Amino acid sequence: MGAAILFAAGAGLAAWTLRATPATANAPPGIALGNGAACAAYSGLPPGWGRDPHAGMLRLPGGRFVLGAVDGYPEEQPLREVTTAPFWIDRTEVTNAQFDAFVRATGYVTEGERNGSGAVFRAPLAERGEEAAYGSWWHAVRGADWRHPEGPGSTLQGRENQPVVQLTRADAYAYAQWLGRSLPTEAQWEHAAKAGGQGERIERGPRDRQGRPSANFWQGLFPYMNSREDGYPDRAPVGCFAANGFGLYDMIGNAWEWTSDPWHGSHQPHGSGAPAALSGEEGLIKGGSFLCASDFCVRYRAAARHPHDTRLGAVHVGFRTVSAASP
Repeated sequence: MGAAILFAAGAGLAAWTLRATPATANAPPGIALGNGAACAAYSGLPPGWGRDPHAGMLRLPGGRFVLGAVDGYPEEQPLREVTTAPFWIDRTEVTNAQFDAFVRATGYVTEGERNGSGAVFRAPLAERGEEAAYGSWWHAVRGADWRHPEGPGSTLQGRENQPVVQLTRADAYAYAQWLGRSLPTEAQWEHAAKAGGQGERIERGPRDRQGRPSANFWQGLFPYMNSREDGYPDRAPVGCFAANGFGLYDMIGNAWEWTSDPWHGSHQPHGSGAPAALSGEEGLIKGGSFLCASDFCVRYRAAARHPHDTRLGAVHVGFRTVSAASP
């Protein structure tokens, strides 16, 4: 079944609309994200959805860049020069609306729905000043899946423009293949995130020149108190913060993102106290999430990397897709 037919089956979703806001310099016509009002108004479906095979994507030039960081965690080293060919990449994380269109068109059932549970974060109570056991904030919740990210009782109503989560790597692949795309390699992802620059330094939080949060991350004492200075208690709609130099949104923070690469490197006890691998196969995720904090998980950086069980859906892991481009 071809992509055009599959799109038609999901065409009943609301059309993509946005109120007028300034667009980034290299954004395609009609796209205007990068602030709270614009992202709140976004339906979650990019312009041309169902017609344009590159709807919601940007074409990035190939080039040579340095993978890794000297001031990060040990697994981000050694530095090495990498060359990437030109490729297309989603400007935002794949949204609930986009994944819903895929499911409506194909009848796909995710691994989380078949297995019956997913990993959900619950902040421990800071009682009597006692420290919570490492990782105790993660819970395997029956009924947690992409439609119910936090478990039974949670829904996607009003969250169509948020990144889809609670997906395994195979689920992400299935969506990408429906569109004739793939998941990015680590090199592609980091090239896109660094946008021709050096990447963020570990001692600096993601803030703009006025000191305001420039990404969705945890402000406060992790895992007990999130001050929500950035305006979001957990996942934000995609594109609420300014785009990077390539015009891509949320490359750091909001949700970790699957890559096509297996995990390789040092297994440091950091991240967000990630759920333990159950299947024995770990994939590589990039970018950090709303659970990364300056006092615990300093992985809201382009060079940051972490292992995640390929068969475990979690409330803080999403993805974006790529496709090849001619030079």
